[in-house]
Amino acid sequence: MINYEEFKNEILKDPEVKSAYDELACEYDIIQAMIDTRKSKHMTQKDLSKATGITQADISRIENGTRNPSLAMLKRLAAGMGMSLKIEFVPLQKR
Repeated sequence: MINYEEFKNEILKDPEVKSAYDELACEYDIIQAMIDTRKSKHMTQKDLSKATGITQADISRIENGTRNPSLAMLKRLAAGMGMSLKIEFVPLQKR
């Protein structure tokens, strides 16, 4: 059975898929950072819900990419995990 990273690397060989993925990279990075931080804090989605007042269903939707959180919501999520939110602008990478 193929794991996620192997699958991702395989499908990203397709230029169209890679282009679409690159356009959504920021969203994926936010989602992954949220999941990684939540798990590193040994928190379930339910724990994070209790800490933030955001429903577990909304946390799940954010983590699976079907809900785009507002900046205010990201701040609440960060605070609920004992973190602060940092957003920065970085130069575009040339291809």
